[in-house]
Amino acid sequence: MSDSITAAAIRRELWALAGATTPVVRAVRRRYSKRLALESPDIVLAIARSLAADKHWAARVVAYELLAEHPAAMRRLSAAIVERMARGLADWGSIDAFGVIIAGAAWREGRLPDRQVMRWARSRDRWRRRLALVATVPLNSKARGGRGDTARTLAVCRALVEDRDDLVVKALSWALRELSKRDPEAVSEFLSLENARLASRVRREVQSKLDTGRKRS
Repeated sequence: MSDSITAAAIRRELWALAGATTPVVRAVRRRYSKRLALESPDIVLAIARSLAADKHWAARVVAYELLAEHPAAMRRLSAAIVERMARGLADWGSIDAFGVIIAGAAWREGRLPDRQVMRWARSRDRWRRRLALVATVPLNSKARGGRGDTARTLAVCRALVEDRDDLVVKALSWALRELSKRDPEAVSEFLSLENARLASRVRREVQSKLDTGRKRS
């Protein structure tokens, strides 16, 4: 199977679905996942990288999920590949999908070093800073295969605790709420120690999660 022809076929199908909902796009992805299940990881990775370079949100989501559904292709990811795939991402949906499906999973499995995520956390680019926080979610989310990683999650949270960009503030709340499911004591201590530096939204939402198990706006 030719990777360029397959990528082109997926693009044509997605472009024909202008305005399609996420469930419709995922139905397309599932069909191609089945077709690619027995393909070599290098071919699947090539297809995913080609699609991920598109600016169309649907192509990016399909690219990330094709990789996630092909474990051997995911194992081909390297820090350099992840970094290249992250270039140009500058919208909420793409950053969150990439962070949860690709970057966070690669980090959790040792294919992305801590220093790379911390570089994102220190970036002048607000989207990279959000990406660093979103990447902590798969470390802790059971649904995403997370086993819990308090130290690395809090290292990123601490690096961005004073950031007041709304994109980052919301991601910080998300990261801490996800960790609270695994290690509520550590999150409670973090809130106490960093109380004066945290945005009020983060304090409110994370404390509500600790107290009630639910986020409060």
